Amino acid sequence: MNSFLAPFEIKFSTDAKAGAFQGYGAIFGNVDSYGDVIAPGAFKRTLKEWGKKKSLPAMLAQHGGWGMAASDLMPIGVWTDMREDEKGLWCEGVFADTPRGQEAYALCKMEPRPALDGLSIGYAAKTYTVGTKPEEPRRTLQDIELFEVSLVTMPANPKARVSAVKSAGEMTKREFERALECGTLPKLTSSEAKRLLSGGWEAMSAARDAGDREAADILRRLRALRGE
Repeated sequence: MNSFLAPFEIKFSTDAKAGAFQGYGAIFGNVDSYGDVIAPGAFKRTLKEWGKKKSLPAMLAQHGGWGMAASDLMPIGVWTDMREDEKGLWCEGVFADTPRGQEAYALCKMEPRPALDGLSIGYAAKTYTVGTKPEEPRRTLQDIELFEVSLVTMPANPKARVSAVKSAGEMTKREFERALECGTLPKLTSSEAKRLLSGGWEAMSAARDAGDREAADILRRLRALRGE
């Protein structure tokens, strides 16, 4: 089984389910430390097969460890969604309420920086082309059999990032969109509404993460789904 390492950046927001997180397990078109590139479409077949089983690959720590003891292969959480988009393999998951799951969650939340800051996929390359020139990737992976996605310590692909690790409280972008559709958003002032609409959810989240107190306050007020 091969692995493709992808670091992530922890950006804290909050959500009704503590310990949930999301981000990219792999990025298309970017050469990893092994010299491989994943092509768009490489995950489509394997994700379709997982979908038929109504399941998803395992969430492990460090690919189960080099020794592969039974305890090392115990999952630390569960992936709740995986899909391809134009950028890569988008993953959403939640840490288990177990000692190992909560340990991983705590390491991801450490300040001034995360102690655990990598994602890596475990896979078998089914179809690929081999580079023939020095400037070409070693392999271009076109079809991948995906077995697991791990949280790892040593990252190799600087372009794959986790976009959010959530604690209890603030709604996510998806919940915000649902609240807009259902008309359940809390009342905002005129200036707050204009700022939110002009910048969008991503811009507001980025401003909050950069220390913008007004943006943080607006996002904190969007907790209506929990009745807070």
